[in-house]
Amino acid sequence: MASTTLASASSSPPSSSSSARSSFEKPKSADIPVVEKECDSQSVTVDDQHSVSSSSVEKGYASNHWEDYKDDSLPDKTNGHYLRNLRFQIFVIYRRLFGVVLITNMAVFIATAIKGDFNAMTLGQIVIANIFVSVLIRLEHVVNILFTIFCSVPPSWPLWIRCFAARIYSLGGIHSGCAVSATIWLVFFAAQATREMITGGKTSVATVTITYIILSLLLTIIGFAYPKVRSVAHDRFERTHRFMGWTAVGLVWALIILLTNDYREPSQSLGRALTLSASFWLVVVLTLSIIAPWTHLRKYTVDSQALSEHALRINFNYGTYAVPGSFIRISNSPLLEWHSFATMAEPNKPGQYSVIISRAGDWTSKMIDNPPKEMWVRGVPTCGVMRIAPMFRRLVLVATGSGIAPIAPHVLARMMPIRLLWVSMTVRETFGDALVDALLEAEPGAVLYDTRKHGRPDMVKLVHRMYKDFDAEAVCIISNQKLTQKVVYGLMSRGIPAFGAIWDS
Repeated sequence: MASTTLASASSSPPSSSSSARSSFEKPKSADIPVVEKECDSQSVTVDDQHSVSSSSVEKGYASNHWEDYKDDSLPDKTNGHYLRNLRFQIFVIYRRLFGVVLITNMAVFIATAIKGDFNAMTLGQIVIANIFVSVLIRLEHVVNILFTIFCSVPPSWPLWIRCFAARIYSLGGIHSGCAVSATIWLVFFAAQATREMITGGKTSVATVTITYIILSLLLTIIGFAYPKVRSVAHDRFERTHRFMGWTAVGLVWALIILLTNDYREPSQSLGRALTLSASFWLVVVLTLSIIAPWTHLRKYTVDSQALSEHALRINFNYGTYAVPGSFIRISNSPLLEWHSFATMAEPNKPGQYSVIISRAGDWTSKMIDNPPKEMWVRGVPTCGVMRIAPMFRRLVLVATGSGIAPIAPHVLARMMPIRLLWVSMTVRETFGDALVDALLEAEPGAVLYDTRKHGRPDMVKLVHRMYKDFDAEAVCIISNQKLTQKVVYGLMSRGIPAFGAIWDS
């Protein structure tokens, strides 16, 4: 047996404000506590090209420190089986927001139907109001403003308030709730407009015809947006959402003009009636909000860096600041498809950022096999789930594969005490030494778990071990849908704040 000195990945958390401040300073090997561990010389493998230092821990390169985590006993789950499943799996925040919007609309719907004092113009205004909110809540600048407001909650505030504010990334529930509500109201509107047309009311044949065309478009869009359909036909979802959405907005313009003309006083001009209509101005704003991201459409020269056969890093340098936790939309065919990737900015390179693409489908494979020299970029960097990180004093960040991209800026910036877990197959060979070394320098206690050497870990137990040993306030995970939901549920059901991307918006 040989004695090997290893850097400790679970050193005790700082116990004072001064020690907390020191965690932002560049680490020195002499300052990092080490543990003496007796190891079989054949059980520890070290890459010949990378000497093991006391400032880095890579599972599979130097340390067996985490091998007993499977023996840990997880705390009991809380709230009872049915209640916790309802709370953390069925009625997640996204669906709660969806439900609040839908129930509110249905309450107004029922009250309106019972009262009976309505006409096509009144119902049309409610339809437009819902479409307006559905579109506006997706505008990148609106998203960034909302994230900035909610994420400005200081770390000194009670944890429950910060956890509540951190759920801002679930705001897509408002988008879908208003879209579904608008469609339901449009059915009501279509029925009322048809009745008025048949009984000789104010509504014209042209208005009714346009209404049914819009209704068919919205029903098709909602059908393709259903999560199970979208997951198996994402390209069709994207194209129907874009092109049918644009068509529907154009027809809404026609509907507003026709309906206003139907209901205006004979002595009033159409132009005057439109300027006095709230619906008209709502459509103006929602149309501008759809156009706005396309005004930022640019084709940029990029620096593509092949990291391996499985990953590609694309560097952008056009003077745009990408806040840690944001994403950007890129494409090589701007009218047909767009792909969102997390931005990875480095603190010492202002105005630059990069994205990491992993081989996961036809488009990503094409990018990796033929690295692009130019890429289309639409809109501005938009806040995502990792934007919430600065709200917490101590945080465990978990990434699998290329999920490291949205996490890396927080690690590199050393914004707060962070413990990093990166689970991937052959990390150095896949993502390159430069990124790995930079992360290990910024976060000496990081654990890089090589699944090729050690198999797939029990992620809930491993993350729970890190959360407990690091004395963290919360956990953020960036991974695939199945694993993200498993880890978030496994921790939340045990009373541990956990956050991860959602796939319902």
